[in-house]
Amino acid sequence: MFARPLQSPSDMTPPVPGTPRVPAYKSPYGPNWRGTGISSMALTEFRYYFQTHVGTITPKTVMRTSVKAGLFGGVALFTVIFYASGIPRIQQDILQRIPIIGQRFIKEKIPASDNPF
Repeated sequence: MFARPLQSPSDMTPPVPGTPRVPAYKSPYGPNWRGTGISSMALTEFRYYFQTHVGTITPKTVMRTSVKAGLFGGVALFTVIFYASGIPRIQQDILQRIPIIGQRFIKEKIPASDNPF
């Protein structure tokens, strides 16, 4: 009475006897689809989803930007500490308190009797 609706482009051509049925190509840029299968009688349901955003900022953009900013900030912090490691106040207040490498920045005071001048 009613014809079965087409579910995919592979339904348009009759299958060749003895060949396995291969599903049609699904583009990653197309809509999400759900169904019980290509060979079933159920209709495939196409849905478009709205992406949450504030202006042009999406959650994906926030994650990418925060990771990049964190990496850039870590490199910038390392660079500042590296260049400032010769300043005695930085050595005492910051670098000596780092658990593993703090001992490297402790300098022993030389007694005045050892001074040759």
